[in-house]
Amino acid sequence: MTISVGDRLPDVTFKVMTDDGLSDMTTGDVFAGKKVVVFAVPGAFTPTCQAMHIPNFLGSLDAFREKGVDTVACLSVNDAFVLQEWAKKTAADGKILFLADGNAEFTIAAGLDFDASGNGLGTRSQRYAMLVDDGVVKVLNIEQAPKVVDASSAENILEAL
Repeated sequence: MTISVGDRLPDVTFKVMTDDGLSDMTTGDVFAGKKVVVFAVPGAFTPTCQAMHIPNFLGSLDAFREKGVDTVACLSVNDAFVLQEWAKKTAADGKILFLADGNAEFTIAAGLDFDASGNGLGTRSQRYAMLVDDGVVKVLNIEQAPKVVDASSAENILEAL
């Protein structure tokens, strides 16, 4: 079942890269007591994610902060090493928090997974954006087509704030 507005996020552990290397970050670490915007992508370096989704949120960081958002995070079913390189290549390193859901634990628990094995990608996250306040989903916009950034755009989340 897909997570809905009003639901609490599943309790999982993400992998993130820090100055000290690979580290764990729990759902509580990311969301407790904070207003967080999360956008999820099917995969780092994939065409739509690279050309549209990351730049869209990167260009809206100031607007999110002005509206009281503590963190903007990108979630992907990739490993933290890939996400670290993607953050560097997109100039988002240190600006957007990259959450590696390498085993799709969060994605599956939230019911936001899809099977991309036909393209050799295995289980992936649907493209979506959500506003989370203290671990509770306040807005959830899921794209109906994987190559589209419309419902999950920064502009649509900003309008909801």
